[in-house]
Amino acid sequence: MAKLKTGRHTSALKEARKSKKRAERNSAVKSKIRTSIKRVEEAVKNNDVKVASEQLATAFSQWDKAAKRNVVHSKAASNQKARLSKLVSKIKK
Repeated sequence: MAKLKTGRHTSALKEARKSKKRAERNSAVKSKIRTSIKRVEEAVKNNDVKVASEQLATAFSQWDKAAKRNVVHSKAASNQKARLSKLVSKIKK
């Protein structure tokens, strides 16, 4: 689309581009989080304490980074971290 000389329309186009870029970045971060959750749950299912605790640390890191960048809400991250911790602590006993 041709760039206009003046007006609000050009800023709207730029915001649309920025929004699309941010949405792609956010979906990539969320995908990594979902993958790490699946890995923790799989390790818990197999009763592998060592792998589960390693994957739990990775999942915690990804949740914290996502919350820091406002991809997910900080309390949602805390809730998910608590849920995963509970899963791993059950197999440690």
